[in-house]
Amino acid sequence: MTGGGSKRRRRGRLTEEDLKLWRRVTEQLTPLPGRTLPPAEPEPDPAPPPSVLATEAPAAPARPSTAVQAPKTPAPKLTPLAPIDRRTRQKLVRGTVAIDERIDLHGMTQNEAHAALRGFLFGAQARGARTVLVITGKGRPLDVHHHLDLHHERGVLRRVVPKWLRLPDLRPIVLSVDDAHVSHGGEGALYVRLRRRKGTEHT
Repeated sequence: MTGGGSKRRRRGRLTEEDLKLWRRVTEQLTPLPGRTLPPAEPEPDPAPPPSVLATEAPAAPARPSTAVQAPKTPAPKLTPLAPIDRRTRQKLVRGTVAIDERIDLHGMTQNEAHAALRGFLFGAQARGARTVLVITGKGRPLDVHHHLDLHHERGVLRRVVPKWLRLPDLRPIVLSVDDAHVSHGGEGALYVRLRRRKGTEHT
């Protein structure tokens, strides 16, 4: 019996070596009649693998992926167009060289005009035309009450049609282009010379 001030020491859990020693001792002892030996403490469970002991750490928040912007489609390359040679232009002005066909784009939207121009030029070449007149219009004066935009800007087709004629889809059939003479519309029209179509003898 211990002193009043001392606390009873708790028995710690037996180690594996203590259990083995206890089993050896109990094998040599004979219990009294009507008594049984106290059972040894069960062997400690094997330590779980580290993967079980380790609690899953909270997943780090995924960094917002930096979206890779798709490369911008480069603008179509505009190849230069030669002006109509001086001799041919003089003949056009004098009427000794006829204008084979003509198209009037005036009043159309840009989308309508572009589609109409492409269809006209391919069709004219297929029909054997060499010189055509493309009428763009000079554009109406600006209304001071409207903002300057594509719907009210003066001479939009006048500016964009020469660019269309230099695009890769039309360059194979367009040979040269020049401003029309005043008798054919002046600033509001263009002479367009077409390449000869193979197998066409019309000049």
